[in-house]
Amino acid sequence: MPVATAAQPATARIPRVVPVLALSIFALGTSEFMIAGLLPELARDLRVGIPEAGYLISAFAVGMIIGAPTMAVLTLRLPRRTTLLAALAVFIVGHVVGALAQDYAVLVVARVVTAVATGAFWAVAAVVTVTVVGPQMRAMALSVLLGGLTVANVAGVPLGTLLGQEYGWRSAFWAVAGLAALGAVGVLVSVPERTADTPVPRLAAELAVFRRGRLWLAFGTIALYQSAMIGAFSYIAPLLTEVTGLDGSWVPGVLLGFGIGSLVGVVVGGRLADPYPWPTLFCGLAAAGTLLGLVALFARVPVVVVGLVVLLGAVAFIAGAPLNARVFALAGAAPTLASATNTSAFNVGNSLGPALGGLAIAGGYGFTAPAWLGVLLAAGAIVVGLVSWRLDRAEGLAS
Repeated sequence: MPVATAAQPATARIPRVVPVLALSIFALGTSEFMIAGLLPELARDLRVGIPEAGYLISAFAVGMIIGAPTMAVLTLRLPRRTTLLAALAVFIVGHVVGALAQDYAVLVVARVVTAVATGAFWAVAAVVTVTVVGPQMRAMALSVLLGGLTVANVAGVPLGTLLGQEYGWRSAFWAVAGLAALGAVGVLVSVPERTADTPVPRLAAELAVFRRGRLWLAFGTIALYQSAMIGAFSYIAPLLTEVTGLDGSWVPGVLLGFGIGSLVGVVVGGRLADPYPWPTLFCGLAAAGTLLGLVALFARVPVVVVGLVVLLGAVAFIAGAPLNARVFALAGAAPTLASATNTSAFNVGNSLGPALGGLAIAGGYGFTAPAWLGVLLAAGAIVVGLVSWRLDRAEGLAS
């Protein structure tokens, strides 16, 4: 398998294994975010309120927060292909149990178990991705991997929403299990086995990376930013139907628009983040905070709010590339546990955002409250990012 190095030209091709891994990320991403489009159906079927149904997103995120670093440690010395296949197997079983669940508690447990497997897969897939390319293509390769999540937003989430509306939310769970099975086949044939000359990761070296303060600042930026984005995204469906006044049949189309915006964002972010990491990051953060405020202000104007949601998808994924690439740059030669903690940082945001949004809605502040909270959280991400930038600048590393 070809490996790009720093000396290779920027036109070097991304190895085949990266888009293959992105196929599995597509299934994982669809599962993680399709709940946002199925909140009304889930709430009715399980006889819970929409905020309680929204906590299923937070439950998934909590499972990833705990599962990613835990599984990274437990599987550190296993071949990466074995870990990826085991994670997908647990993911599939979790979705079968979820599809058969007859009460809210069982579904919560299934989501947490599925999330642990998702966290393990994300962490190892990211390490595989950065090991097959050089530093000059790190952000681009990670953006291809993130492209699986983007396509999940473009196609998987709206199709899952449409499927759930037509045939019940359980059908979406069965469909995701089938997609994960296809991903497992791809991993089996594309991810190489560990060879005799492949170094075995050492836990001591992996832990030593966490002495770097700038790595923790990177995790903090990720958590704040993701809280802002997913907190608002999780309640898009009820905002559109209850505040904007759109019929529920519009929701899949709006989510498709968000996904198309995300596809544009991941391409732009991937191309800009390698040569211009800090400008790409700060532009993405600032644009996200601005758009979240505009969504809240114009929530009652259908044409405007739909356009803003599409733009929000684009800026969300522009920031993703430099955020991911920075963690691997700081981790250096010991990326596995840092990658897992990176996944956890994103899911601290995935947990905190919907939880805060649900509390605000339950407190009577309405369905625009998550977007207003997002403005504050995005501002916090900018502040933490500026601290990181100043530290890099002091050492002559900022660009």
